[in-house]
Amino acid sequence: MKILLVEDEKQISDYISKGLLEAGYDVDTVDNGEDAISYATNHDYSLILLDIMIPKKNGIEVVRYLKKQKDNTHIILISAKDQIQDKVLGLDAGADDYLIKPFAFSELLARIRAIFRRNNEGNDNILVIQDLKMNLVKRVVSRGDQMIELTTREFNLLEYFMRNKNSILTRMMITEKVWNINFISDTNVVDVYINHLRKKIDKNFDEKLIHTVRGVGYILKD
Repeated sequence: MKILLVEDEKQISDYISKGLLEAGYDVDTVDNGEDAISYATNHDYSLILLDIMIPKKNGIEVVRYLKKQKDNTHIILISAKDQIQDKVLGLDAGADDYLIKPFAFSELLARIRAIFRRNNEGNDNILVIQDLKMNLVKRVVSRGDQMIELTTREFNLLEYFMRNKNSILTRMMITEKVWNINFISDTNVVDVYINHLRKKIDKNFDEKLIHTVRGVGYILKD
């Protein structure tokens, strides 16, 4: 799941971003309201973590703008402003939740999970390709009647493949999306993780899902 973090204090932004990445989320970061609107408008996010006191447009203005545009992306406001009227203002503007700084990172993760759980009644958070199923909220994977245990990185890699089924993914695309780093030509980290993933989701099954496109990259075929 992809999250947009809007926070102008770099130390806080780095701390939250690092924690979210370790928890298995894909994260983009910006430090002002205008960029927040631009990113939210031009990308597909599952959630926006939005500080209120940010430059150019404050968090409340950003929420109101997005809701006026019929943007249904979930929003958690984060702020040091702890008065009841501040919370009411943020929630009435259209935010889904309001978290007061300073907060425990575990509480932030719990609130994120709660929002996703509330919206798990449909199938938006379930990815299915043949007999391979991924639950994005519970973060569990199964193939047929067999549960498959994946590391956080393997889960993120498989999610990227499943969201882009039948499309060739180059090593550069994979490293930039899953590792959030620029591609380094002399590393074989992608191939290593693809091998790990194949052993878990393909090895004991007749139908192979992940295929190598020689000289280009990989593809997960439906």
